[in-house]
Amino acid sequence: MKRLFTILLLLSGISGVYAQGMGGAAAPAVTGRISGIILDSVTRTPIDYATVALGLSGSTKSTNGALTDEKGAFKIENISAGVYRVTIAFLGYQTKVIDSVKTTLAKPDLNLGRIYLAPNQNMLNEVVVTGTTPIIENKIDKLVYNAEQDIAIAGGNATDVLRKVPLLSVDFEGNVSLRGSQNVRVLINGKPSGSMANNMADALKAIPADQIKNVEVITSPSAKYDAEGTSGIINIITKKNNLAGVSGSVNGGVGTRQNSGNINLNAKTGRLALTANGGGFYSWPQTSNISFNRTNTAGTQIISQAGQSKTDRLAMNGSIGADYDFNSFNSISSNVRLNGFSNSADGSNLNQNSFNGIMNNFTRLSDNQMKMNGIDWSSDYLHKFKKKDQQISLAYQFTNSNQNSDYTTDFSNTVIDEYGDNNADNTENTIQLDYTHPFKKVTFETGLKGILRDIVSDNQTRNFNSTTSTFTPISARTYIYDYNQDVYSAYATFAFTLAKKFGIRAGARYEGTEIKGDARSIGAAASPFSSSYSNLVPSFVVSRTFKNFSTVKLSYNQRLQRPSLFYLNPFLNSADIFNQSQGNPALKPELSHNIEFNYSMFVKTSVLNASVYYRRTNDIIESFVIPVSVTDPATGNPATGSRTTFRNVGSNNSVGFNFFGQINPVKPLTLRGNFNVFTYDINANSGFTVTNTNTQLIYNAFLMGSYVFPKGLTFETFLITNSPRRTSQGKNPSFNMWNLGLKKEIMKKKGSIGLTIIDPFNENKNFRQNITGADFVQNSNFSVPFRSFGTSFSYRFGKLSMQAPRKRRGVTNDDLKQGEQSNGTQ
Repeated sequence: MKRLFTILLLLSGISGVYAQGMGGAAAPAVTGRISGIILDSVTRTPIDYATVALGLSGSTKSTNGALTDEKGAFKIENISAGVYRVTIAFLGYQTKVIDSVKTTLAKPDLNLGRIYLAPNQNMLNEVVVTGTTPIIENKIDKLVYNAEQDIAIAGGNATDVLRKVPLLSVDFEGNVSLRGSQNVRVLINGKPSGSMANNMADALKAIPADQIKNVEVITSPSAKYDAEGTSGIINIITKKNNLAGVSGSVNGGVGTRQNSGNINLNAKTGRLALTANGGGFYSWPQTSNISFNRTNTAGTQIISQAGQSKTDRLAMNGSIGADYDFNSFNSISSNVRLNGFSNSADGSNLNQNSFNGIMNNFTRLSDNQMKMNGIDWSSDYLHKFKKKDQQISLAYQFTNSNQNSDYTTDFSNTVIDEYGDNNADNTENTIQLDYTHPFKKVTFETGLKGILRDIVSDNQTRNFNSTTSTFTPISARTYIYDYNQDVYSAYATFAFTLAKKFGIRAGARYEGTEIKGDARSIGAAASPFSSSYSNLVPSFVVSRTFKNFSTVKLSYNQRLQRPSLFYLNPFLNSADIFNQSQGNPALKPELSHNIEFNYSMFVKTSVLNASVYYRRTNDIIESFVIPVSVTDPATGNPATGSRTTFRNVGSNNSVGFNFFGQINPVKPLTLRGNFNVFTYDINANSGFTVTNTNTQLIYNAFLMGSYVFPKGLTFETFLITNSPRRTSQGKNPSFNMWNLGLKKEIMKKKGSIGLTIIDPFNENKNFRQNITGADFVQNSNFSVPFRSFGTSFSYRFGKLSMQAPRKRRGVTNDDLKQGEQSNGTQ
């Protein structure tokens, strides 16, 4: 708490300094506005998108301006008292000039009323001007994938979009990796979401692809970002119009495997902007086949399982936001995002268990339910000074998410033998202050931040007592666990350019962390603990630009990875007594050192981006399988099972190479590809025995081709392949997927319909996992229905006029390691 008081004192101190600075300065001059309505002199109808330019009287140079809206109205804001010249122009009309337009301090606002433009005698035919944003953009600290320019994402979700982003890979369970590392932080519009920390795979499925504007992959985060995310940050930017008027879009998709839909609404008038959106995702129930086998090191069978699991998923999300500009110097914004998802898995397994040479057979029925709902509310205030790019912002964010995980297990096929219920609640309060000051050639940024996290895990487990024919709580597994994590940080960065060719950005961030965990019952299995640690993490990047838009970049940074609720939750899930799972509240954070050398080149429509990188990660967090003693439910005799938990297994040295390229051999054809290869070399911490000690080579690749036919018809196909992901005990499944898509624009390009085919020649896919422990070998296979066909539809509505874009701002928590998902697999 001492650090919290220090943060608050510093916040109040800085605020006081800025208040004195602003209060001691001369009062700013009163500014006003010039407005009017532009009409056709013949038809008396409004002219929208007409250009209104403003300059000093007697001069032909324009210093300000605006565009008319659908009613022909315009407003030019922040006009100092003076005499001006107004020039009005639009294609097909005679330009009109109004000179000696005067505003005064007493009357700063001037309405010019109705202004008529006369059509040219030789009217031009309609001209349509279109612009195209490249799908891939490379910037000094990040790579940007402009998803709204990609025609083949309609009807999908955020997981489908991320699979196509350079540097990223997504496995069959929805786990996202950046250059092979899953230690990545995912933000939505620069802000964290509580749902991402609990179940990132399902949370991404809740975001329709049609809502996504672009995806930023930040491989060299500056000190302004939280130090969390050892491999980097992924920022998903959703669509939001900066245009006046009312607009929106409706999108939907129906398929043999999954269905989705969403609606977006935008309204902007004057200084007020409102946005709202909502969407959902539902997958039809699908039946998967599961096989599992464990032997000892001599090859003798310990347990064998074979069965089926029926799974379905539902996800929803929605948000509403408001932005208001008091004037050109002060603005506020607020946004509320709601999200929720659920999945259920009903399974039936035939078990063969061997103990002391005796084989026992029994059938296990299980029912697993998981539900999550959350809310993220953020508000921020931004003040811009008269000096260009100088600004200060204050932001607050409240996040709460609640996850319920329940299971029932039946070994006798008559009476449920065990109930397990877990209610995990995660609450966060964040306050953040940022200040930017531009000097003559240097931009300086600094800020303070505090994150207060409170996690409560309510665990209740009951089993059937055959003597009393009642369900009795298991005392060691029925308790409430409190986990508190407070993070306090401060940063400073400098950015400048040398000789117009070298861009340099350097900075450092200090983060102090205080952790405390305790159970609210006597004799609970989870032991109390507390710890505190601090980190000073530097960052540095230098870039050199050459002709033909080519750039060379060298960067270094330190990052750390704190475990999130998914990794910490001590709830013991023993729906399958022989294959249990449990979090570990005593996990330490990972700390990594990252070095990258990057080259990028843009030549006309061709793009090339290549990187060589090195990453050393200490105390790396991995899932770890350990043997446990259990009671055979068929005989009541002792037996051996396993428990999957998480451990800081050791340090990993990884060297990698990434290549991305895009070419247009002919104008309608685009070819794009991404290839990433890196090493896995684990050095175990003291006390750990790992079996995967050799240096392993891991890769992932993406190939895509699209062709634009006449009349708005586009075809695209892409192929994804990921090698097995190595761990200290073995390897997790590989993943590959082939997709074909066709899209046709309709309704004067305001709508579109599409067809998507996924893996047409593979009805099912097998995902195999191999794990080797000190005294066991474990193999499993998860066979899921995969081939799918789907259709999509989208429609845009509304009429808009151009206004200046707003600067994105607010809280950016990016400091937690997010959860892998097993989705019912063992």
